[in-house]
Order: sequence, then C-alpha cells, then structure tokens
Amino acid sequence: MDLSQRLSISYYKTIATINEPHKIYLAQHQETGKIYVKKVLDVYSIEVYMYLKSNPITGIPRIIDFCEEDNTLTLIEEYVSGTTLKEKIESGKLTADQIGNYMINLCEILERLHSHTPALIHRDIKPSNIIISSYDNVMLLDFNAAKCSSGDINHGADTVLLGTQGYAAPEQYGFGESSPQTDIYSLGIIMREASASLMIKTHKFDSIISKCTQMDPSRRYRSAKELKVALMKVLGKDLATESDQVSLTSFLPPGFRTMTPHNMIVAIPVYILVFALCFSLEVKDTAGAALWLERIALLIIFLGDIFIGYNYLGIQRIFPPCRSNNKFVRAIGATVLIAIYSIAMFFLLMFLEIIIFHAGT
Repeated sequence: MDLSQRLSISYYKTIATINEPHKIYLAQHQETGKIYVKKVLDVYSIEVYMYLKSNPITGIPRIIDFCEEDNTLTLIEEYVSGTTLKEKIESGKLTADQIGNYMINLCEILERLHSHTPALIHRDIKPSNIIISSYDNVMLLDFNAAKCSSGDINHGADTVLLGTQGYAAPEQYGFGESSPQTDIYSLGIIMREASASLMIKTHKFDSIISKCTQMDPSRRYRSAKELKVALMKVLGKDLATESDQVSLTSFLPPGFRTMTPHNMIVAIPVYILVFALCFSLEVKDTAGAALWLERIALLIIFLGDIFIGYNYLGIQRIFPPCRSNNKFVRAIGATVLIAIYSIAMFFLLMFLEIIIFHAGT
C-alpha cells in the first residue's frame, strides 16, 4: 500500500460494527460526512473489484475505494439501506409477482457481470446477500467469493468451496469449474425458497426452478438473459418493450465515473491542461493540416494513456500481467501496456504523415 492509498483510506473513520466476524463496518468520510460500508477481506479477487470500481453496475453497490496490503483488501463501498430478501421470505408476505420481478432484476445485474470477458461469477448469491430498497429496487452484495471464469471446460474444477451450502452449485464442490450457470443455479434455489414461503401456493415457477437447478450446468439456462425471458413470459410481461438498462456512468471518462466530487475536481483541470498542451503544440517546419494531425494524435495518445492507466471499461484485462494477483506485477503490466499503446500510436502517426503528406514526393 503506498502513501496515497493510506491517506485515501484514512479519511473513512469506523463508526459502528455491522458484522465483526466478517469484518464489516460502517464508516464515515471525515470531510463529507457521508456513510459507507468498510470491509476487510482476506479472500477476494482484486480483478473483480478493479472492474467494479472502473465500471459501476446498476444494482451493485458502488466501489468507492480500496487498498491492498499483505494479502488483505480494505474496501470502501456504497452503503445500501433496505431489507434483505431473507427477511422478506421469512415474513411470508411476498407475492408471486414480487418474486418474479426480483428475479428479473437479479438477471439484469448478472447479465452485466457475465458480459465481462471473461465472465465475472458471483458464486455466493443467497437471500441474505440481496437487499430490497424502500423503492423495491434490488441490490446484489458481497463479491468476496466472486471470480473470473476461464471459459474453458478443460480448465479444471473449483478446488475450494467459496459460497454457501444450500445455495452453491454442484460444481462449486469440486465437480467442475464455476461459470455463469453457477449463478443461475443459485437463483433457482432462491426462487424455490421464496415460492415455498407464499401464503397462496403457486406452481408458475416450477419449470423454471427445475431448469435452473439441474446438476449438469449445460442443462440449465444458457444465460441470465435467457432466464429473464422465461420469467417475463411466466409473468405475462411484454418482451418487446423490455430494454436492457445501461449504466451510463460506466462510459464517463476517468475521474467522473464514480461522480465523486473530489475526483472530478482533480480531473477537470487535468483534462483542460492536456487539451491546452496538445492544441498549442508547435512543431518546427510543420504547419497547417500536418500540424493539426500531430496535435490530434498527441491528444489521442495522452487520453489513451490516461484511460489505460485508470482501466477504462476494463481495458487492462486484455494484457495478462494486469490480471495478476500481485499488485507490483499489475502496475508493471499497466506501465508496459501504456508504453505499447503510445509507441504504436507514434508509428501510426508517422505512417499517416507519409501516406497523406509525402505520398507524391
């Protein structure tokens, strides 16, 4: 952990304990006064949290900050108030439509997780990890067991159970590797449990539950989207009007994606300075269109370096060293990736200048 990380995390003061055995606390930012959740994890995938921080997903608490030291991750995330699905199930007051709608919301969250390359698998979906807000919105919590799927059926089985018995899929017990179908299995178990709590019993979800909970992952729904479509049909929803929600903040440039004021205050002058330096560039014996080509190319290089450095839309995952669990290797990988990009863009600029301005000489 470097000095800047220590300083950043030090602003969050622990004010209450949520779950001491799991090291989960309420923390307050000492400058803004805002309340967050602070977690200290010894089991985690840093790649998962890097992606979630860089690419906020609707239905998942925002990752505000984190730092890693001695194989321990200190995590600051958005505080979400509401009632757990576990409490709602135990109350016996759920309706079939509510169950279906909650499952559809979870499918939409999983669609975005599983669209990552490779797919991000939660691996611990259970009623106590699902919060229903006062506006009836669904939030999926606790990603300490999450991992990236290799997508290779020959990769090998999961060797350690990271999940909850009763909700974990068979492959999590060593019978195969986790995949998107692992999370679909957990949704099926939750659906079965929620349906059993209904005052007026229904069998409308029986076929869906059966398919979700097949022992063989290949016999389950192929994707969260396919499961969502099945649920919508059962509930009589109009598929033609259903559109995928997109977290627009995921596409904002670094410094603006979390909409954190102090990040934006720093980012604005940085971007202004980059544009000013590039557009005021003067090159000896170069003018007109050639000069503007060099200015625009330099701007693209600078912005690209920033976007790569801050892992815009998870771009670093294309370079294997950036996926390492060792933060030093990740830092070296990001530096090398920036260098490769900058050199490639420089040679592309030279090529374009030759083609456009020197083709006839």
